[in-house]
Amino acid sequence: MAPEKRLAYAAVIPFLFLALPILPSDSPSSSGGGSGGGGETLDPPSAKYVVRFVEYRLADEHREYLEAGLAGAAEPPPAASWRWVERRNPAAAFPTDFAVLEIRDAHRAAVVDAVRALGRVRDVHADGSYSRGVLSADRPPRRGKLFTAMSFEGEEEGGGDREVGCSGSDSNSSSTAWRRKLLMQRSQVTSLFGAERLWGRGFTGRKVKMAIFDTGIRADHPHFRNIKERTNWTNEDTLNDNLGHGTFVAGVIAGQDAECPGFAPDTEIYAFRVFTDAQISYTSWFLDAFNYAIATGMDVLNLSIGGPDYLDLPFVEKVWELTANNIIMVSAIGNDGPLYGTLNNPADQSDVIGVGGIDYNNHIASFSSRGMTTWELPHGYGRVKPDVVAYSRDIMGSKISTGCKTLSGTSVASPVVAGVVCLLVSVIPEDHRKSILNPAAMKQALVEGASRLSGPNIYEQGAGKIDLWQSYEFLKNYQPRASIFPNMLDFTDCPYFWPFCRQPLYAGAMPVVFNATILNGMGVIGYVKDPPVWQPSDDVGNLLSVHFTYSDVIWPWTGYLALHLQVKDEGSQFSGIISGNVTLSIYSPAAHGESSPRSSSCVVYLKIKVVPTPIRSRRILWDQFHNIKYPSGFVPRDSLNVHNDILDWHGDHLHTNFHILFNMLRDAGYYIETLGSPLTCFDASNYGTLLMVDLEDEYFDEEIQKLRDDVVHKGLGVAVFAEWYHVDTMVKMTFFDENTRSWWTPITGGANVPALNELLAPFGIAFGDKVLSGDFSINGEQTHYASGTDIVQFPTGGFLHGFQLQDNSIIAQDNSRATDTQNTQEKSKLSSVLGMMEAGKGRIAVYGDSNCLDSSHMVTNCYWLLRKLVEFTGNGIKDPVLFSKSAQLKFPVFGSIHQLSRRPDVNFSTYSTVVGKELICHQDSRFEVWGTKGYGVQPTGTIRKLPEYQKSEASSTPNLTIISSDSKQDEAGLQTNLSTLIASKFDKRMDYFGFLGHEEIDIGMLVASQWMVLCCILAAECNKSADDERKDQQLLDCQLFGSCTESSESGGLNGLGYL
Repeated sequence: MAPEKRLAYAAVIPFLFLALPILPSDSPSSSGGGSGGGGETLDPPSAKYVVRFVEYRLADEHREYLEAGLAGAAEPPPAASWRWVERRNPAAAFPTDFAVLEIRDAHRAAVVDAVRALGRVRDVHADGSYSRGVLSADRPPRRGKLFTAMSFEGEEEGGGDREVGCSGSDSNSSSTAWRRKLLMQRSQVTSLFGAERLWGRGFTGRKVKMAIFDTGIRADHPHFRNIKERTNWTNEDTLNDNLGHGTFVAGVIAGQDAECPGFAPDTEIYAFRVFTDAQISYTSWFLDAFNYAIATGMDVLNLSIGGPDYLDLPFVEKVWELTANNIIMVSAIGNDGPLYGTLNNPADQSDVIGVGGIDYNNHIASFSSRGMTTWELPHGYGRVKPDVVAYSRDIMGSKISTGCKTLSGTSVASPVVAGVVCLLVSVIPEDHRKSILNPAAMKQALVEGASRLSGPNIYEQGAGKIDLWQSYEFLKNYQPRASIFPNMLDFTDCPYFWPFCRQPLYAGAMPVVFNATILNGMGVIGYVKDPPVWQPSDDVGNLLSVHFTYSDVIWPWTGYLALHLQVKDEGSQFSGIISGNVTLSIYSPAAHGESSPRSSSCVVYLKIKVVPTPIRSRRILWDQFHNIKYPSGFVPRDSLNVHNDILDWHGDHLHTNFHILFNMLRDAGYYIETLGSPLTCFDASNYGTLLMVDLEDEYFDEEIQKLRDDVVHKGLGVAVFAEWYHVDTMVKMTFFDENTRSWWTPITGGANVPALNELLAPFGIAFGDKVLSGDFSINGEQTHYASGTDIVQFPTGGFLHGFQLQDNSIIAQDNSRATDTQNTQEKSKLSSVLGMMEAGKGRIAVYGDSNCLDSSHMVTNCYWLLRKLVEFTGNGIKDPVLFSKSAQLKFPVFGSIHQLSRRPDVNFSTYSTVVGKELICHQDSRFEVWGTKGYGVQPTGTIRKLPEYQKSEASSTPNLTIISSDSKQDEAGLQTNLSTLIASKFDKRMDYFGFLGHEEIDIGMLVASQWMVLCCILAAECNKSADDERKDQQLLDCQLFGSCTESSESGGLNGLGYL
């Protein structure tokens, strides 16, 4: 491929730096591919780094530029502090966009800073290593960019059956029966998908270039008739496959053995050996191999690996560049099921075909990872993944030398789909393929041809099981066009459209956001021509307000369209169905030989159920905003007894690892909404309970003040489920990650207890720093307490429960061994962990552990307790056991919390959406507060009147702004503001994923005369407001701490709802 073309695509890739800290290594660096040239390896400690450039040049030109640039730097680093790593592989003959340097740790900062200062240098990253191992019960902890492979169920190379690390509970008699059937009757996956029908028409994958990134293949393997090229990108001197995985994948795609045939036996196999025999690879190996795949014009690429780090920018952006060069990538969605929010990268990218797994009963395989994507959180909503599913259990494929075996996993489902793709590519005449087929067109063929399975939801199966024949029919007469996936949003269709079908819409709720994917088969780059339009089917549809956020630039081949759905206030008593269409137009620049741009009109059908607005006590608001997840921060797991997954990476969303909690609350008759913006961005008078579970972020001062007012004056209930927080434990959890060549240290505990204590301080509540575990029972309900914290401060009159639990605070995990709190010798002590209280008109409940609500690593659930607590916080119902007189405090509890300090060695602002950020309501909040500071908070930057004050011309706020009555707004109060088109996928605020881009509230004109008239009034009101605030605090202190003065008592406690 011409270098100019690759440069054009590379120029579109955005800049974003990985947020994880890179600290000096104590370990010798592993050798990179092709190392040994450019001088001897540096003495340890040293490490290798990938230097990315803004353009492609021959490696020697990059080397000369770096040498000259570093020698001419203002403070040139010592010559012996770094060396150029020669990469002797097939990509060396082509221009490259990166280099690998080995840098001594003693001079790392100086060298990296000097390199980054050079004009042609884009960024510098550690040359991370990727490992791929068997997913067994004793697999190593997931640290850094750990790439996962299949869960194996296979035969020994000698022919005997075995099972190694079979994931999940699906390995049952049904699966065993199918294995026997496969072995006895020699059924093949190609037959199950009807590949013979296309073979009979002469389509066998001929002239299709298939890149298999894996463990290699043997040149003389009898199962393959068309091995075109084998390349080695590792530091081992072999092209052969010594593990069997690469051979098996190739056999599923293009094998010709009668016992285990592949889908496209005439496909040209290009075997890229990117993993060593020890199943290790490096970023630089992948980047070189990807560049070579682009340069040699591959058609399809299979990658049966993945990992959770979608912010591994060198890898992620190179995948974008690869697909931008018209290479169809197929990748496994991951083997971290049945947990939700466990999608692996790169399969979670919209430009990649992400493949999930099913068994032969058309059930989702237990090991298959589930959606949604978590890139977009907290402000947006995840995309649908996987795209499609395919058989993934007991698939027949080729052994290393000869013969067949069976394996299982999504890394087996991926080559099944890759083989189907190769077969479908061969349907298009060779001279028209590149002008017609592309990653978007192929994904359109697969998702529109797929067969939906009954039972699984859309975030488990995507479009459904691939249907080879239907996809063939789609492609036979395909003309490039754009489409939306999914193109039908029927929120009455359960369970497929879970969670949307589980809860109807109603007036006054937070917008329901659905994030659809734009597939642009017309070109690698495209644009939305005009803003999307909502066209209701009848007049009732006008009760629904639909706002949109979408990609400024659709690149490569794909973008997003988010629908923000909100029922208007006049629909508060409506009950029924609303339906209609959303239409939008996509255009792409003219293709080669064409004179005018390509355009396509897309239609999305929408059908929703609307009910009258529920009563306040049945409405719960989930705080998503204050959650921090991996990537990019090292947020440790909540339960320290979980050894095989040290990162909190499942999203902590109601529809990922808390999806069972969501279903439970719906079954109990509650309505649950999500807030991805600060606490100032919701109207507390609409909700019975604010539910705060496992939160790691800080809080704005305005949030703390508003929550106090919401509870005391507006009667809001608050339920908090905290987690452990112990600085010594966090420090001892620090480890050196060989994958990223950096030290990883937790940025907080299981929850950010110091921040929670500041939030709850106005109510006299504080958590401690114990790490408690054990079992206890309340009213016959058995509960496991997993690494939770204790309650050390609680006010008079509240109800506080304590239990005998082990304190594991002094036990921490070191770099090589995870703490097993179950085996500690600490004696059980009575610790307070559950408290309930009334504060003014509102109510608060706190519990020190959230593991019992999290489906990821739950031992026993405490849904019964959650139901009791929200009955209290939302409706004032007091369970006789929880609110027994023996549990009521006659005096306040004042425990020491002096040890709960924040970590001074962690730059928390790197990961926080609060620290160093502006308080603003994002586009997950009510339309009327988009872009403002919210309810009851004066906005800065832009001046606008908030909804709370629209009915009153006077206010106690001295900075009142009056909106001119001449300002005209549409009925939604919004005006579309299309910003300058940018060619980046996301910026530092992650606009692409968080939907922070298109719309702002219409701002009216200030009326100077009205402002001047009100100045005197407001000055007097300000003093009055301050006096009222002091009185409120005195009254609250009286209730919480028993410190009532004569003046506070005379204020009338009963009138404010105090006891």
